[in-house]
Amino acid sequence: MKEKERKKIGTLCCVVGAVCWGVSGTCSEALFRSYEIDTSWVTAIRMSVTGILLLGWTAARKKGTLTAMVKDKKTAVQLLLFALAGLLLCQYTYLAAIKSSNSGTATVLQNLSIVLIAIFICITTRTLPKKKQTVSILLALIGVWLIATKGSFTSLELSGPGLFWGFGAAAGAASYSLLSRNPVSKWGSLPVTGFGMLIGGLVFFLITRSWYLPTGLDGYASLLLAIIVFVGTLGAFTLFVQGVSMVGPVTAALLACLEPLTAALLSAVWLGSVFTAAELIGFACILSTVFLLSREV
Repeated sequence: MKEKERKKIGTLCCVVGAVCWGVSGTCSEALFRSYEIDTSWVTAIRMSVTGILLLGWTAARKKGTLTAMVKDKKTAVQLLLFALAGLLLCQYTYLAAIKSSNSGTATVLQNLSIVLIAIFICITTRTLPKKKQTVSILLALIGVWLIATKGSFTSLELSGPGLFWGFGAAAGAASYSLLSRNPVSKWGSLPVTGFGMLIGGLVFFLITRSWYLPTGLDGYASLLLAIIVFVGTLGAFTLFVQGVSMVGPVTAALLACLEPLTAALLSAVWLGSVFTAAELIGFACILSTVFLLSREV
């Protein structure tokens, strides 16, 4: 395959993957608006099903890989940390942020993860932030203030839980990215994510007793859940990871900005969410940090 064609296909994979994530976020918002469903139950189902499918796919393609990963004690510890402090934290807080606000706001706040990673790197390497990092931190703070207050100096317009879970989603995404680097570099993204999803999902499944189905689920709820699991988790991840391998992480990080844009647009058109000018400027401030820091982390 020629390099130009490879980049086109990779770009398409990243674009479709990011859009699928955005669609999934809005479907989650629709699910929480229409049904009395706990975020922990959706998280457990989403992660468990995705983990089983990813590991099944890996087992079919690379026999012996999963067994070797389990037998490697260092990898086993890394997978456990990645599953609980990375993926589970990321998945649950993101859905909780959607339930407390809306899919557009939650997804934009989650993008603060790139700023948190830059700060973490500065602290661990004991170096002062570079000019781009400093500007990004200021933009992120301005963006969060605009989203939380809608430009008001006297009141908080975004609910406290929405802001709390939004920051949690950013912390979870940052933790997920940092904890995945070592095992992914050794074993590849699919089996690592598969194990992470399955471990985190099963732990949450047992803790929250998610084998009890929420009352009132119907065909529409089942359709939304199917989109969240198969389109927004399994499909989006597989496509985006393939895209990253073809266009590189920098381009992929920029294309990932389509996720919050898709979620915000769908939330407004489909679910009637209203975003003020101040909020949209806040969105732009936070998303601009991705452009500034994509080569830094």
